[in-house]
Amino acid sequence: MTVNRTAPRIDVPRGLAGVVVTDTEIGDVRGTEGFYHYRQYSAVDLARTRGFEDVWHLLVHGALPDARGLAAFTAVTAARRALPDEVRAALPAIAAASRVSGPLSGLRTALSLLGAAEGLQPVYDIDAGRRRADTVAVCAAVPTLLTALYRLGQGLDPVEPRVDLSYAANYLYMLTGEVPDPRKARAVEQYLIATIDHGFNASTFTARVIASTGADVAACLSGAVGALSGPLHGGAPSRALDTLDAIGTPDRIDPWIRERVLAGERIMGFGHAVYRTEDPRSRMLRGIAEGFGGPRVAFAVEVERQVTAILAELKPGRELHTNVEFYAGVVMELCGLPREMFTPTFAAARVVGWSANVLEQAADPKIIRPVARYVGPRPPAEIPPTEIPPAQIQHAESVSD
Repeated sequence: MTVNRTAPRIDVPRGLAGVVVTDTEIGDVRGTEGFYHYRQYSAVDLARTRGFEDVWHLLVHGALPDARGLAAFTAVTAARRALPDEVRAALPAIAAASRVSGPLSGLRTALSLLGAAEGLQPVYDIDAGRRRADTVAVCAAVPTLLTALYRLGQGLDPVEPRVDLSYAANYLYMLTGEVPDPRKARAVEQYLIATIDHGFNASTFTARVIASTGADVAACLSGAVGALSGPLHGGAPSRALDTLDAIGTPDRIDPWIRERVLAGERIMGFGHAVYRTEDPRSRMLRGIAEGFGGPRVAFAVEVERQVTAILAELKPGRELHTNVEFYAGVVMELCGLPREMFTPTFAAARVVGWSANVLEQAADPKIIRPVARYVGPRPPAEIPPTEIPPAQIQHAESVSD
């Protein structure tokens, strides 16, 4: 046997940056322009003018609904918010086990249990209509799971969902136990819409890889949650607020930031892997925050102004602006969300985008199976034969399957 040692070398950028892996009709991020869209609509325009259920329908069904279609879709999604009895019974144990790691960690386990309790079938074995219904069932249950896990972790009883509230308002209601102020519910809804989808990020790609194997919807989404839990992906909103707390007062902004930039540390809430200009989500959320006003918002705006100037001075030629996490943390804090629920709230939005990608991927029967370039020690051209005593050969045959 001979080994081919002349396989062509293909240079692949680290992290697959810029590598096109498939075609999609769901949306795109145009980083150099500071623009992103869901299907043919500006995502920021949708967040400003539409409700969450509108955009959910757009991603899953491919078009914005009319009034009658929206009412029907909203009724279907609201009806799926309640959890199966088997899942409800297990939540206290899941919450106790994830007390340190938090609700997002517990969501991975709860999603797997939900998929089993709902009897979800592999997407490979079911038709497009059944797949869509499965994504609706799982996505609708995610806010119920997250808020129940949080409240149980705080020693509080879960709050049952209400079908008469919007997705965002019901989420806040289940979190706090009180019907939210409409202005705060709308602010959270706009944040949720703005973060439903954002190109082929790590969690979206994870969901699609799992979907390409034909696995069920819950498996795809629990894998995506695992990817999102990494601090390089979804863990920055609370850390951006931690930065504001650490700076403390306006007179400390300049020395605090300079010290960390010169030390090579990252300033949380600034910079993005794709955008080379201002993150449009950050611009929108800054406007929402300024609409609320107050000293916290004014301080955040001043921190942004000074950080941007200092980074331009110390890192000339490299534009660094606030990303979505910076003002997301400010807005969520203003709306009464605890910091440990910032990233789970992000997941409550992104689960819809993951589902749209799962549906699109499930329509393609080809499994995602890339290759890696081996760079380890060179193996021998041939494996030398080994003499095995007859007695050992007989024993091996006797225990084989």
